Amino acid sequence: MPFCVIKSKTIKLFLVMAMVVALLAISYEGGASALVWLGNSSRLVPVYRVECEEKQVAISFDAAWGADKTQEIIDVLKEYDCGGTFFLVGFWVDKYPDMVKAIDEAGLEIGTHSNTHPDMAKLSESTIRSELETSMNKITNITGKKVEVFRPPYGSYNNTLIKTCESLNLIPIQWDVDTLDWKGLTAGEVTKRVMDKTQSGSIILMHNNADHVIDSLRLTLDYLTKSGYKVTSVGNLIYKQDYTIDANGIQHKK
Repeated sequence: MPFCVIKSKTIKLFLVMAMVVALLAISYEGGASALVWLGNSSRLVPVYRVECEEKQVAISFDAAWGADKTQEIIDVLKEYDCGGTFFLVGFWVDKYPDMVKAIDEAGLEIGTHSNTHPDMAKLSESTIRSELETSMNKITNITGKKVEVFRPPYGSYNNTLIKTCESLNLIPIQWDVDTLDWKGLTAGEVTKRVMDKTQSGSIILMHNNADHVIDSLRLTLDYLTKSGYKVTSVGNLIYKQDYTIDANGIQHKK
């Protein structure tokens, strides 16, 4: 009798685990996010990494405060023949329009990082839409180009934010390699994090005004290029149509 009870519990546990695995495998096709079931609710997930056959990664820079190192970042990327994406906050665009032009004229991608750098998961749908549209318009008015990618401030997001992005044809982007350069890490420490965490399809997060960003960038690009990686922009790395995103935020070509 005790054996039957244990066996029954084991079967029930197996069935529950199987259901969880199946639900986590569900992806939100045609949208910019994976649909992950958590208990009785579901959560949409942005792109953290891309599954790709080619050995390539994207490097990105969030810009909210300061611009004194930005031109040198542009120069270093050009020196190594690498692409990159700058996620710009609207008030940064207001303050440094000439630098926005310089980024664009260098052939680098510009995405939005919101207009005022709030925690957007705490905002209403209408306020989120205003943050995105205002910042996108500011960038487009300078570059003449459509903004296609968005990174949430603090990496904070919820279903409302992602659905609003999708309605604006914006692809929400996270990262799978956090350099933590904003903490004042040395160039060597930043590069070590890149070396330990990067794989094909990775999205690397840096900041345009981190203390050691120039030295970090040089060491990082030296390592990546010598390791055979093509370093490009987020927009060139991701799939923009006919894709799915799994529960871990990995984007897959259909």
